[in-house]
Amino acid sequence: MITRRGCLGSAVAMAALIAAGPAFAEGSPFKMGLLVPGSVSEEGWNRIGFNALKGVEAELGAEVSYVELQQNPASFEKAFRDFASQGYNVILGHGFEFQDAALEVAPEYPDTVFLISSSYIFEGNVIGLNTDTSQPFYLMGVIAAKTGKKAGLVGGMEIPPIKEAFEGFTNGVRSVAPDFPVSEVYIGNFTDATATKEASLSLISQGADFVLPNASGATVGGFQAAAESGADVKTFSIFSDYTSVAPKNILGLYVADYARGVIRIVGDIRNGKKPTTNVEFGLKDADVMKFTYNDQAANPVTEDVRKYVDEVKGKIAAGEIKTRQK
Repeated sequence: MITRRGCLGSAVAMAALIAAGPAFAEGSPFKMGLLVPGSVSEEGWNRIGFNALKGVEAELGAEVSYVELQQNPASFEKAFRDFASQGYNVILGHGFEFQDAALEVAPEYPDTVFLISSSYIFEGNVIGLNTDTSQPFYLMGVIAAKTGKKAGLVGGMEIPPIKEAFEGFTNGVRSVAPDFPVSEVYIGNFTDATATKEASLSLISQGADFVLPNASGATVGGFQAAAESGADVKTFSIFSDYTSVAPKNILGLYVADYARGVIRIVGDIRNGKKPTTNVEFGLKDADVMKFTYNDQAANPVTEDVRKYVDEVKGKIAAGEIKTRQK
């Protein structure tokens, strides 16, 4: 089912080389639309996109609206066409799964810019906005190998952004302990929190004492599983703060403040400029990637491990450590 609401929020931070282009007509309303794969009421990925839209509305004075969608490519194309046909200047498809639909629709609307989160695409008026989550996940892998015995990863769907994040995690683990066991499973969707919980509990029953869910709106199930399994099971909050769900289990928090970059990019587009390539952020962008610790965890990350992680973080930011295959 498709739900449309006029609204807004804070999320996708990105910068890019820009090229001059025709500015939008002075006095004409500048309009931005957002497509999310689920509900913006959920903490996590969808809320990030909603918050980005909110930032564009508040800081750029844009007219904004959003559409909540299920995993249905035909509905993706329809939503893109609906926005573009109504004169929306920029449409953000918040997730890699929107890429193919944007490529299909974009040639019909050359004056509309189609932005795609978690994508490396750069084709005509379709531009990828990607934050390299393999980098903070690499740090989580280092922590897992330093503090645990076995890790379990629970993904929503096996798409590039999640695979890259898990690749970063595994590479982080291997940098510390090459034989450290890591299991990886996918639930096949981004909405079923119960499935995430059950998959996490299964991994825990198989000996995983560090479990990391990455399944958009369904992510919370992994933290519920950790909380129910005792304080010895560790995890890390991602994208949004889930600490209240598992306060004793969550060792820290990774948040990407996408809004700053989205505002910057959309502002450039409004002024007649647009990126000349796809855009990517990493740990070098401290205002975008925030990586903090939870001192109230039952087994908080020790100072010596934090010091080691800081050293690794600096090397990643400087380009000395590669967290994934490119």
